[in-house]
Amino acid sequence: VETFGRLGTAAGTTVRSVSHTQLLDACLSEITPARPLALVDLTGPGLRSLDADARLFAGDHVQAQLWGRAFWAHPEQPDGLLFPAWHDPSLLSVALFDRTQACVHAGPASSLGILPLPVLGALLDRYASSLRP
Repeated sequence: VETFGRLGTAAGTTVRSVSHTQLLDACLSEITPARPLALVDLTGPGLRSLDADARLFAGDHVQAQLWGRAFWAHPEQPDGLLFPAWHDPSLLSVALFDRTQACVHAGPASSLGILPLPVLGALLDRYASSLRP
């Protein structure tokens, strides 16, 4: 939903949709860290402890980038950020800083277009979307 959540509705309808071609062009890869990652927690009390609010990650991109640079430059050298997903805040997102390149391994990329139909159908249903040719 983070990749396709910004898509508008199909012309003349109120149904959000994604094409099979878009799914084929998008890939997933499992990321495996070689060590526990130190993430700045921007969820729940973590956000409050910074005396910040959701605008830090869900507001203007310029502000979010400024905060991101400040976290990157922090003396504790965190590995990245943990924050609620934009399009489904019940899920969490992770943004890893470039310094983690040496300690994470990305598995092979798999096209979203080859997801098993029950899995794809459940995702489309969850986000009230449809698949178009």
